[in-house]
Amino acid sequence: MTNKTMTAAINEAIDQEMSRDDKVFVAGEDVRVGGPFGTEAGLHAKYGDKRILNTAISELALTGIGVGAAAVGLRPIIEIMIMDFVAVGMDQIVNQMAKMKYMLGGQATLPIVVTTHAGIDSSSAAQHSGSLEAWFCHVPGLKVVMPSNAYDAKGLLTASIRDDNPVIFISNKRCMASMMEVPDESYVVPLGVAEVKRSGSDVTVVALGRLVVDALTAADELAKEGISLEVVDPRTLSPMDMTTILASVKKTSRAVVAHEAVRNCGVGAEIAATIADEAFDFLDAPVKRVGAPFTPVPFAPALEKEYLPGAQEIIDAVRSLYS
Repeated sequence: MTNKTMTAAINEAIDQEMSRDDKVFVAGEDVRVGGPFGTEAGLHAKYGDKRILNTAISELALTGIGVGAAAVGLRPIIEIMIMDFVAVGMDQIVNQMAKMKYMLGGQATLPIVVTTHAGIDSSSAAQHSGSLEAWFCHVPGLKVVMPSNAYDAKGLLTASIRDDNPVIFISNKRCMASMMEVPDESYVVPLGVAEVKRSGSDVTVVALGRLVVDALTAADELAKEGISLEVVDPRTLSPMDMTTILASVKKTSRAVVAHEAVRNCGVGAEIAATIADEAFDFLDAPVKRVGAPFTPVPFAPALEKEYLPGAQEIIDAVRSLYS
């Protein structure tokens, strides 16, 4: 076990899978110099031009490369540097990548991982700060993964690369520098399995990505008031492990769902609706949701800070369950 950042853990997962399987390759903008966050650092020197491919600035072409390569037996990792840019490649992702296996009666496998970086970071403004995971959760045929820490990131990415279906792997920018102990050897965190990050008895907080960290901070603060939070990290957003989430809610009888994306039509709305539908008789209060305001991300640092949901918003939502 070694202390690693999420960036280093992702890099290690890619490196180990490329070493294990020569069908794995990486394509993206600037990946030969390490990619925008360093997740491909050092890989070009080790694997060369044929397996670390710099591409033109065209996400539509890039995702098309992934579909074609996967259809003929390769296992591409397609790096889209900023999540907002997935909009340019949506036709290939939604109409080809997600649907090809179904439309060909299961005869084709599409082992593609699209890696991208979401969320707010240092006044990157509206076109570089999006959290758009709900788009992909709405599309049948895609698996959607969102780790909150380095350990999960490495294991989930390894599982994603080995999966025979398209996976959208989303890392939050504010998580990339966070450190924790991560095994040096290869390992798998299964897709579709949530984890209880902190056990509690009073309120379940289901948090996504960076908001898991904020939920744990909120739990420490609320413990001083005698409120015990149970923090659940879905880790995989599609398929969603509702069994673990519902078991937690049935234990605590109260729930808050939190994510960095805008509240409107977010993944949190689906989780909240499912809790209300399948655990209604166990609830002692309405399900509360925490998310960003329904507006583009502002550039100004003061406004960005106001816009970004975090620990305080989770604390306020939990307190409201007792008012």
